[in-house]
Amino acid sequence: MRNPTLDELCAVLFASLRRADQRSRGVAYLRGLLATPGRKSIRNIAAATGGAEQGLHHFVCDSTWDWAPVRRALAEFVVTHTEPQAWVLRPMVIPKAGNQTVGVSRRFDPVLGQTRNAQQAVGVWAASEWTSSPVSWRLQLSPETVSDCVTEAFRELDGVVERPVVLDARDMDATTIMRRLAGVPFLVRVPAGLRLSAAGPVLPGHDAVPADWLLSANKNLRRPATWTDADGVPHTALAAVAPVMLPDIGPLRLLGIAHIGAAWPAELWLTSLPTASPATLLRLARLTRRVDHDLTEIAERVGIRDFSGRSFVGWHRHVTLASAAHAVIAVTGSSPVRLVS
Repeated sequence: MRNPTLDELCAVLFASLRRADQRSRGVAYLRGLLATPGRKSIRNIAAATGGAEQGLHHFVCDSTWDWAPVRRALAEFVVTHTEPQAWVLRPMVIPKAGNQTVGVSRRFDPVLGQTRNAQQAVGVWAASEWTSSPVSWRLQLSPETVSDCVTEAFRELDGVVERPVVLDARDMDATTIMRRLAGVPFLVRVPAGLRLSAAGPVLPGHDAVPADWLLSANKNLRRPATWTDADGVPHTALAAVAPVMLPDIGPLRLLGIAHIGAAWPAELWLTSLPTASPATLLRLARLTRRVDHDLTEIAERVGIRDFSGRSFVGWHRHVTLASAAHAVIAVTGSSPVRLVS
């Protein structure tokens, strides 16, 4: 399939914007995200592109266009050109110096290992072993929980294409999230202490026990499985699946993963996929690493965390356009400078 040009993507993305001036400013902002060095503030984008700062600010923060159809067009574009294997839901912490910006509160930053003023958002990424791209976002507002944001961000994509949802939910209410994903195929990483009931010959006669016990008692289920990391390097790990029951959700399958020679199991995932092999589930689980890689290497470079305004609508419009800039790079494989030159 031929790679689309930036102009072709812009024509698709901004088709829902009714006014010509909105479409032209959308193109200018997207080009600015790709071309502006350093922080992608509106001021820096205007300086790099020769545009009017006031006009760009109005377009992002005060104009009337709706980001939802733009995101839907983006999602359909990404699905067409990358053929994702799953939707990966990933939280993102956005540090902030003050506490006046929408959604800012004291939050724990796992990267820095400390609590600080920050926003927290959840992104939905169309992911495959070869590339990933964010297509939907939800900014957490008090008293919303991360669980609320996860499910609402995903529901924005209803009807685009059905793919399994993959999520590391160890620091969330994993049971609530899985309950809300009823009817959607999922693979969710869970804490070792989550209590489950065996649904087969694993630990017969026991009531609910910690998830790691279920697979620790049955090491004979392990088999080698391979996946390819974000740098194209193949790896092999051990994986095993056992049938389990979770109250209010029903029968699921518990996946265990560990590197060869490491303590078993190192990771635990619950899935509603009824027939997927351990090797297939392992490759789906590793898509979270693909997203982590592309967040750092692409999304942050096009300013996904760089919105400096205080408004809810401004934030959502900025991350929508930054996601589009990310998609341009992910789909074409080109550098930002080459794309806008």
